[in-house]
Amino acid sequence: MSFLQPRTSLAVSILLAVSAMTIIGAWGFEFIGGYKPCALCYQQRIPYYVVVPLSMVLFFLCMAGNQMRLVRYGLVACALIMLISAGLGANHAGVEWGWWPGPQECTGGAGLSSGSVLPNLETARVVSCSEVQLRIFGLSFAGWNAVISFAAALIALWGARKPR
Repeated sequence: MSFLQPRTSLAVSILLAVSAMTIIGAWGFEFIGGYKPCALCYQQRIPYYVVVPLSMVLFFLCMAGNQMRLVRYGLVACALIMLISAGLGANHAGVEWGWWPGPQECTGGAGLSSGSVLPNLETARVVSCSEVQLRIFGLSFAGWNAVISFAAALIALWGARKPR
């Protein structure tokens, strides 16, 4: 096993670990903790669904040791994706703080069709994008996503830098 450059391979490894742990954490809060995601929450997961497999490929390219330029380009792509993710998180946090309105699909009531076990889609409960389900150290899930995504973007850019 050979590695290209210690800084580059370290950045790829950190990016892979942070991205994978973040999406696994989101699933844990949803399926184990019972926190239901809203439309904006689901939207914020998309960048991770791209970065996790891309950073896996970059990790294996680092191990091959002969694809420095390709790994750097991949890290730049990951950085751009994570900056978009940070923007999505910041946008959602702004909706939660009431700084701007959320999308239409983030509102709704609750109910079942009368006499039916099927949900009435017109009054089905939709998780509001403006309601914070949990704050940790003052930040909601969306706020933490913005912070983590921005940090991941910085790590990717750090790893993409050419050696001096």
